[in-house]
Amino acid sequence: MRMKFVALGALAAVTSFALVLGYWISSTSPAASAVVKAVAIDSDDIGGTVTSDHGAEAGVWVIAETTDLPTKYAKIVVTDEKGQFVIPDLPRATYNVWVRGYGLVDSAKSRAMPGKILDLKAVAAPSDKAAAQYYPALYWYAMLKIPAKGEFPNSDPMKSQGRWLDIVKTDGCYTCHQLGDAATRTLPPALGKFHSSADAWERRIQSGQASASMAGAISRVDTHHALALFGDWTDRIAAGEIPFAKPSRPQGVERNVVVTLWDWNSPKAYLHDEISTDKRNPHVNAGGILYGSPEESSDGTLVFRRV
Repeated sequence: MRMKFVALGALAAVTSFALVLGYWISSTSPAASAVVKAVAIDSDDIGGTVTSDHGAEAGVWVIAETTDLPTKYAKIVVTDEKGQFVIPDLPRATYNVWVRGYGLVDSAKSRAMPGKILDLKAVAAPSDKAAAQYYPALYWYAMLKIPAKGEFPNSDPMKSQGRWLDIVKTDGCYTCHQLGDAATRTLPPALGKFHSSADAWERRIQSGQASASMAGAISRVDTHHALALFGDWTDRIAAGEIPFAKPSRPQGVERNVVVTLWDWNSPKAYLHDEISTDKRNPHVNAGGILYGSPEESSDGTLVFRRV
């Protein structure tokens, strides 16, 4: 029989999307069109403008985060072309609010409660290397070298370059891990000391309750070659190499997004997956129960309810 757990006082980590409201700017004459009115907010919003030494910063994220609630809560929006933002419908709490964006480093955090207008100062990244620390993980993972087409077939499961890419990029480690984030593109000292980074990667994938699955995934490719390539990847990053491409800031409707993150438990708790809806139709189960899987740490199915 499957076990059922009900988490009280905590909402599962979910992402919700909504249009950012309060950006409407009106004018009654050509002269008035050059005048930008203050951002309109309600008592449960935080709004304002983001500028830097270069003027208004469009397409950057404004993050409001708090630990005042039963679990950590954050809400993220994107600035419009005038650098304006509204973080809507915030639970009553005190928030740290800051700016993050491509070409920037994180700004200083301002303390604010809902109902407040903030003028935030964006901070330009001092170097390309500093800016790259905020790139999506996939940009870093794209630095992993892949065997040339002429090297295939080199073993029974490795019949083509496409098959190698499927295992390494889609149907393998990437199904569970955000390869390319800071935790995976580096080798932590706590892992131990090794003769080479390839040896360190061999040890890494044998860690944790899912080690058998990870070892199984890499065994589906030319294991020795794959470990060497992953070791080379982390060595080049440690030596200062950064992604060859730069991401662009959100444009158009990409700026009409509100992301809500509400942790389901404490940082020491474990949950592998959670789901609230059907990605093909996100209206399914709106505001309903969320379900979670702790993978191989237990055999229970977690159920989360709003309280």
